Amino acid sequence: MSFLRASVLCLMIMLCRTTVAVDDAVPSFRNDVMAVLTRSGCSLGTCHGNQNGKGGFRISLRGQDPESDFVTLTRQLGARRTNLLAPEESLLLQKPSMQVPHEGGRRFAPTSHEYQILRNWIAAGMPADANTVPTLVRLTVDPSKVTLEAPENSVALHATAEFSDGSQKNVNHLAVFESSDPSIQVQSSGEIRFADSTTARQTSVTVRYLNQQTVARVEYVPDQPGFVFDAPASNNPIDQAVFSQLQRLKINPSPVCDDATFLRRVFLDVTGLLPSEREAREFVSSTDPGKRDKLIDRLLASQEYTDFQSLRWADLLRVEDKTLDSKGVEVFYQWIRESVASDKPLNQFCAEIVEARGSTYSHPPTNFYRALRTPEERAESAAQVFLGIRLQCARCHNHPFDRWTQDDYYGWTNFFARVDYKILENRRRDENDKHEFDGEQVVVVKDEGDVRNPTTGRTISPRFLGNAAADPSAFKGDRLQVLGQWLSDPANDRFVATQANRIWYQLLGIGVVDPIDDFRNTNPPSNPELLDVLKQEFVKESFRVRPLMSLILKSKTYQLSSESNRTNIHDAVLFSHTIPRRLTAEQMLDTMAQVVETSVRFGGYPEGTRAVQLAGVRNGGHRYSRPEAGDRFLALFGKPSRLQTCECERTGETTLAQTMEMVAGNVVTELLKESGSRIDRSMSSNQTTDEFIGSLWWTALSRNPTEAELHSMRQHVATAKDRRLALQDIAWAVLNSNEFLLRQ
Repeated sequence: MSFLRASVLCLMIMLCRTTVAVDDAVPSFRNDVMAVLTRSGCSLGTCHGNQNGKGGFRISLRGQDPESDFVTLTRQLGARRTNLLAPEESLLLQKPSMQVPHEGGRRFAPTSHEYQILRNWIAAGMPADANTVPTLVRLTVDPSKVTLEAPENSVALHATAEFSDGSQKNVNHLAVFESSDPSIQVQSSGEIRFADSTTARQTSVTVRYLNQQTVARVEYVPDQPGFVFDAPASNNPIDQAVFSQLQRLKINPSPVCDDATFLRRVFLDVTGLLPSEREAREFVSSTDPGKRDKLIDRLLASQEYTDFQSLRWADLLRVEDKTLDSKGVEVFYQWIRESVASDKPLNQFCAEIVEARGSTYSHPPTNFYRALRTPEERAESAAQVFLGIRLQCARCHNHPFDRWTQDDYYGWTNFFARVDYKILENRRRDENDKHEFDGEQVVVVKDEGDVRNPTTGRTISPRFLGNAAADPSAFKGDRLQVLGQWLSDPANDRFVATQANRIWYQLLGIGVVDPIDDFRNTNPPSNPELLDVLKQEFVKESFRVRPLMSLILKSKTYQLSSESNRTNIHDAVLFSHTIPRRLTAEQMLDTMAQVVETSVRFGGYPEGTRAVQLAGVRNGGHRYSRPEAGDRFLALFGKPSRLQTCECERTGETTLAQTMEMVAGNVVTELLKESGSRIDRSMSSNQTTDEFIGSLWWTALSRNPTEAELHSMRQHVATAKDRRLALQDIAWAVLNSNEFLLRQ
């Protein structure tokens, strides 16, 4: 800047400052101006916080870099948007107030507090903060938890900022208030209003100011004259936590489901299969009051339980043959299965994976690192699987919805920075595909090596996530051993909560924290007391999965009916009734084969292998072998390709292609025509039509057919020209019924 230009600028600043009223306090750039830009949405990724900016004007995403933004606004292109002699003519004011056209629309009014802050700052000469200006250290909201009862339907939240000098200030006029429920009205002033006065609601309101965020939990209870809470007697602490919340919200849980529904549900959830006809008939007819608990104990000790749990962990740990090769898949899957069968404590299981090194053939857990070739991939996957933290956003900038900074990201990543590989052999067929491996590798840990924060260029010492009180230097061993010790520590609340929540999700279909791998302050649990119970029981049982599953399965909460009542019909997250859900791809294929009494073929596996027993994944077929019908079916119905370390990779959505497959696809058609199937045996025996229908109903639906169903099916067979085709029609109708396809 030339001497003349600098002199003119100084003169302009002096002239402008004389126009500011004596009682107008000069706003702080960091604490006031940056807050206005964030509150108004200017620094969002959809606006000027975009990496390319908008209209030639770029500031940091969500105001994460105030120093850079100050330079932008006062020295670079942003300075052209301010007028020191006539602040009101600054584009920085005229565009967001829509006094001149603005692509982003109106962000605030000329009479607003936001406008006045920016105007006063410009009029004061756009000063930088003095060293004496305090910095934000904490943000609180009051009330942090409130239950509204009709006719009261609104509450005013008060956000208070605490600064480094000990001062406190109400920042409602600078904070952002956002609800997790879009149907709930949230005013910029912090007022929360429930427009629907007929339904009980619960929402989490995120309050953001500068780099801090906190959450208020707000509940609404509608007016229900004469309401009487009616719930089954509690079986254990799970029921007490769930029913206590429902009673507070005046929601009655559904009654406990009948025996046939429970039987089918618990078989599907624990084994992925249906009970046999004999098991179903015996259970439903039994008068033993303890039969449900006995069945749960038997299923949790079964081989089918081991198969189903192994499948779930194989999905999460990316057991697939492109990066692991066939032998790697075999040994890793077998290690997972042995760990599940022995009920190895889950903290030990995870620590062994994190600490693994050695041959991918002789030390199976090392295959976790074989699929993750960079420190960043290892760090993100480990955070998501073991701690329920989606850390990916913090790679390029501070996390917009969580407290993690780039320094947190690269400090965590440095735990994995020294992992390396010795490729003893690679027989890959495609030399241009660097992601394909076929041959033994050895995972080693180097003595040196770090990753740097690319924004600052600094190396960040290894740091834990989720437990700021823990210091890596307090643990002995190399970095991976230190991390393994920390993960397996019973005091590691984030690990405990994540794994307990995942077990709950497997059985209930929705997590107490949901999505289950997205733990953050702005995504709190739907029932904190319930999550506390699950954590306490998990630690008490030394991190073993079976005891916690047993407690959940034996609770009345798990056994509630899916039939809703007037008070809980809109509830989808408080566990007042069971939410029906579609069977998974493996469940669907295995149970169809079970009902028809035949098997489905999968590429690379012997005949008779069930879908839930597949060690690897082909999903449409491996590129070097012909896919079988079973492989294609699994891919169509959402079996994950295991390319992500996330439960979200498995999809349960329905599609037209799935409908067409069930109606007239190859798998269903071939199953019904298969030699030696239920239909084939019925045709070659003296089985009556009524016996065939009864046996089919008990196997597929765990109940007797109704008189109407029996009459209709009997008539269909009697009038058909071809009895075999008629029996196929009946089996086809059952397999395509909602009652069969849904876990109720």
